[in-house]
Amino acid sequence: MNLDRKRSVLPPLDPQDQLLAHALQIDGRAPFRRIAEVIGVSDQTVARRFARLRSAGVLRILGLTEPLRMGEVPWFVRIRCAPNASAQIGEALARRRDTTWINLTAGGTEISCLVRPQRPGGDALLLEKLPGTPRVVDVSAHSLLHVFYGQDRSLVTKSGPLTADQVVALTPPDAPDTPVVELAAPFPVEAADHRLFDVLALDGRAPIGELAAATGWSQTTVRRRLAELRAAGVLYFDVDYHPRIIQRNFRSLLWLSVEPSRIEAVGAALASHPEVPFAAATTGDANVYASITTPDVGSFYRYLTGPVAALPGILGTSTTPCHRTVKGPGPLWSGDRWELMRA
Repeated sequence: MNLDRKRSVLPPLDPQDQLLAHALQIDGRAPFRRIAEVIGVSDQTVARRFARLRSAGVLRILGLTEPLRMGEVPWFVRIRCAPNASAQIGEALARRRDTTWINLTAGGTEISCLVRPQRPGGDALLLEKLPGTPRVVDVSAHSLLHVFYGQDRSLVTKSGPLTADQVVALTPPDAPDTPVVELAAPFPVEAADHRLFDVLALDGRAPIGELAAATGWSQTTVRRRLAELRAAGVLYFDVDYHPRIIQRNFRSLLWLSVEPSRIEAVGAALASHPEVPFAAATTGDANVYASITTPDVGSFYRYLTGPVAALPGILGTSTTPCHRTVKGPGPLWSGDRWELMRA
């Protein structure tokens, strides 16, 4: 099936679709009955709409883990490669379980991605293999130190149509009181937890019975462990959605060099900007990173010369427009799914 035909079968997004996407971003495992009560429709309507959007590739729910809460240090990696090599290298990277958010940038001569350490028994560390890869010209890596905005929060969180009261009604009781992204000591997880994570990475709404079968736990134990992991910020649920959910056509990566004493203020400001779905502090000369999404290139220019220019302590900026997202959140990759994400 060609790309134009794939796009043609995507269902239109009406106001109830938008409400559903926002509700699932707040709690990806919320029962359809609870969502229906909050947004004022029947639970059959919610279930039918979710099934339609999911089967068309418009959205899916992923259960993901926060590496900093597990004592892992993920890396932002930038790979410069020979012309016409980025698509092939990007898809090879996408097949690895230790990569997420693989973007082709800079006119196809650069790849950016997030890499997290492999659990014991995985293959060789990606950062050791990349420099010897044919057609890779240069590799730079920056440790992710702190997340200001992202994970279970997205642009849908900022722009979704639910009211404040509806958001409160849908917020799960086991959600962390505040967004936290690191621990003084890693939160302890065991082998069965990893089996739980593997199932949820494929389907964040997997039934309790399926999770019990994967872990060997009782259904009561699964429910209790899910609540513990969510409350600790180790496990969160994200909506992996097609760009038509937010109707923005221009994406770019923004790297800022910021005075150390101003990093926290800059990160907090970026977290509040409606254009920013993700912002973090990193190592390196460019010590703050953000993903930017705007309706068009003109809006991006106005954002750079307005809100970004007004940030305190900025010593330098670097931008790299994204022209294709090869892989999004989560360790698993489906080539057909991500063909829908071509810019």
